[in-house]
This record gives sequence, structure tokens and C-alpha cells, in this order.
Amino acid sequence: MLGDFRYHNPTKLYFGRGAIVHLREELSNYGKKIQLIYGGGSVKKNGIYDQVVSILRECGKEIVEDGGVMPNPTTEKLAEGIKIAGENGVDLLLAVGGGSVCDYAKAVAASVSCTEDPWKKYYIDQEQPTCEVLPVACVLTMVGTGSEMNGGSVITNPAEKLKIGHVFGSDVMPKFTILDPTFTYTVPKRQMVAGIYDAFNHICEQYFSGEDDNVSDYLSEGLMRSIIASSRKALADPLDYEARSNIMWAATWALNTLLSRGKDTDWEVHMLGQAVGAHTDATHGMTLAAVSLPYYRHILPYGLKKFRRFAVEVWGVKESGSDEEIALRGLEALENWMKELGLAMHISELGVTEDMIEKIADSTLVEEGGYKVLTREEIVKILRESL
Repeated sequence: MLGDFRYHNPTKLYFGRGAIVHLREELSNYGKKIQLIYGGGSVKKNGIYDQVVSILRECGKEIVEDGGVMPNPTTEKLAEGIKIAGENGVDLLLAVGGGSVCDYAKAVAASVSCTEDPWKKYYIDQEQPTCEVLPVACVLTMVGTGSEMNGGSVITNPAEKLKIGHVFGSDVMPKFTILDPTFTYTVPKRQMVAGIYDAFNHICEQYFSGEDDNVSDYLSEGLMRSIIASSRKALADPLDYEARSNIMWAATWALNTLLSRGKDTDWEVHMLGQAVGAHTDATHGMTLAAVSLPYYRHILPYGLKKFRRFAVEVWGVKESGSDEEIALRGLEALENWMKELGLAMHISELGVTEDMIEKIADSTLVEEGGYKVLTREEIVKILRESL
């Protein structure tokens, strides 16, 4: 490994069937007022909300409701959450739901005591908090983002057509997270596979960078193989506990900062996908799927050695033919698996039309850690190939 780094992850995890019972012991560490954050209401339909509320009441907590967090949390919703937290003087932000709910909770936590515009401070200027941060905890009901064990928070500004992520420091990371694979059973298939691909692509974004012999790449290959195998079992039987637990655990490790140690990392697929999401409000994992293959085919010549390794070590491609032929067969195997999952393979499936391409390109941020730093012309080309 050639990179120097610091590694610290303060999030405590409780994993397995019935892990929600540990919420009781954790709540004793926090004050009385809990801001209960959740999404569109699925947690009420599947009974998870009732379980959480019951424990909160048993522990004598005062619940401050903050529901209606959308799949792509907006600046308007963030302002609402900040107001709720500030006016009620809450002691803990408890996010119950998927990655968007966790992302939103972290943004609120870092903003409630901040007198500056959080969109400008955190998402445009990419600064860190200079004010008091509220503690955050998560009860995860959908896997994919890894937000349950990192400082990442993605917010969408609909007016500016921008969807931008910010990585907060350890003070904003969840203090604890409850991970019960059975809580993911009722997630619709489309959301399940979108989450699976989101987790897989998180690994790819870190894997497709650098040329050194890096421990992280070996870990990444194992996680990718695990996700592929478990995804097929979960497709065949969504109630397969072993498969769903493996997916949940792999998704957490895919983006809890471990794999990025000593790596440059890429993240351009996310920049492209987030730009599509800012213009369509499409599901995050689907936007990533729709732009991935055109992007990877475009940068393959610049990272040929790693793409060849990806083909052999992740997909079991036979080492016959040129390096490029082997690498391309790896991307073909990736494409076949994506189709098997039922992912969106084109951005047109998500509502993008030809006349939107230039504006989406304008909303696409450029990262410099991958094998090729894209020009605007290349971004437009990739988006057109994604149609």
C-alpha cells in the first residue's frame, strides 16, 4: 500500500435478528427528547415504527415526529428538520429507514446550531461543522447506501438542479446503528435491487483507482463476490435470511471508510448518477446502474490492468486473449448480472430525454481520483451513450 491514512470509525453496530432490543440500553445515554425521523410511511405499515415508538415510550422518552423524508432529501426538507430540532431542543436524532433518512438526519445534526446556510457551507463549500453537533442514531430498514456507518450525507437542491454529497467527520457519524436483516424483508424488489447495486458500485468507486498492490482491493473483490452470490439467492427467495444478512453486512462495509484507506477513489459514476437524479428524482441505485457501463467502457483503456483483474477475480473470466478482451468480458459479465437483477440500464428509463443531456452535464461534478478526469465533452458523450 502506497497511501498514508488515518482510520477511525466510532459507530457502534448491533447486528442480527431482534437487534432492536439494544435500542433500550443505548437510549439511557441520551436526554429525554428524541426526534424520530422516517420516510413516507412504510415503517408504519410494516410495524417497525410501532416497535421503535414502544421502546421509546418504555424508556420515558418524549417523541418529536419528523416524518416524510423523501428518497432524495431536499434543501426544503432539511430546513424543516432543522426547525423541528431547534424549536424542540431535541437530544438525539433517531433515523428509522433507509440511507436517505440517515443522510438527512446527519445534515440536520450538523446544521441545527449553525447560523450559516447549510447548503452553501457543507455542500457547495464542503466545509466541516464549526458548531455543536447533535448525536445521530439509525435503525436501518433498507440497505445500500452505507450511511448507517459513515459521515456521508447527500442533499438535493431542486431549484439549482444539484444533488451533492458531503462527508462529515466522525462527530457527525451515527453513534450507534441497529441492523436487523428481517427489517429489510418488506422492501419492494425494485428498491432491494437498487440498494444492492448501490452497495456494489460503492465498492467499484473505490476499487477502480490506483495501481499499487493494495489490501483494500483484495477486500473489495471478496465483498463484490459476496454481493453477487447473495443477490441471486435473495432474488430467488426474498426471505432468505442468510442472503439478506450477507447483503446488509456487505453494504455496510462497502462504505464505512475501510475500503478507501490508501486509495485515491473515483466516484465519477456517482457524480453522473446524482446529476441524473437531480433532474429526474429517480432512485439513486438506478441512476448509478444506468450510467455505469458507458462510463466504465470509456475509462477502461486508462485503467486496463485493474479492469482485467476485475474480470478475472470478481467474475471468473478465463485468462485467454488480450488484456482488453479479458477486461471487456468482465464488463459483459457485469452487464448480464445487472440485467438479471432488473436494474435500469438506460437513463431514458428514468425520464431523461435528449434535450436534457446538456443540462445534466452542467450539473455533473468532476472527480479527479479515477483513471481519467473527464472533460465536459466526455460527460456529454457518456450521458448520450447512457440514453
